[in-house]
Amino acid sequence: MEGPSNGGLLYHEVQESKLCAVHCVNTVLQGPFFSEFDLAALAADLDKRERQMMMEGGGGGGGRGGDFVAFDSEESHNVSLGGDFSIQVLEKALEVWDLQVIPLNSPVAEPAQIDPELENAFICHLEDHWFCIRKVNGEWYNFDSLYAAPEHLSKFYLSAYLDSLKGAGWSIFLVRGNFPKECPLSSSEASNGYGQWLTPEDSSRILKACNAKGESSLSSGQVQRRSGNRLTDYVEAEDEDLKAAIAASLLDSFPSMPRTEAQTEKEE
Repeated sequence: MEGPSNGGLLYHEVQESKLCAVHCVNTVLQGPFFSEFDLAALAADLDKRERQMMMEGGGGGGGRGGDFVAFDSEESHNVSLGGDFSIQVLEKALEVWDLQVIPLNSPVAEPAQIDPELENAFICHLEDHWFCIRKVNGEWYNFDSLYAAPEHLSKFYLSAYLDSLKGAGWSIFLVRGNFPKECPLSSSEASNGYGQWLTPEDSSRILKACNAKGESSLSSGQVQRRSGNRLTDYVEAEDEDLKAAIAASLLDSFPSMPRTEAQTEKEE
């Protein structure tokens, strides 16, 4: 019988600047496989290809038509000045590992809409934030880099949470393919400054410690980042049986940030 990947450890990256796309890709892969410089190189290559396509299609065999001039004068379409990357960059990064990124609302992803627990990873995006929900060693975790540690999601709650994200306007992508089995933990590259290896017990302990101190399980900086979403104005929910319906009940008040299980348990 095959043992747990990465010795049973979870790889999590805590938010650094606006590098959530880097954190998202690495937690999908479960290891520090990419840096911001790697993604920036992919973005530059995509920009180059897009400009070439515009030149070739710009009014008569490579002429610099008005559309091309307008396009060429714009900033990168694949990375913002603040460091946010496009879905095309994430797709290219994961293609290196033979992984395919599929919009969850596409026909080919219909089975995942019905039984998401049978998949292995989802990428979620809203405005300038990316994060992944990933199954590791048979268990689901929310690897949002704005959280202090990965948050365990029950299979029952997974579907409800994905539905709540969709209802709140998040774009969700399914990731399929042969995921890396191991990351070379002994390598000097196994740490990038914001990544950490945790046991599931460590993760649970960190989140519980935050709750016990009356702190949010969110990492530092998230409250400021999402203050406009009224993140701190939570409504109390006391009935444990309402977990699966939490997101729907919150959408009217918090359209961009549904709750997860740990946040509900904190209030009980």
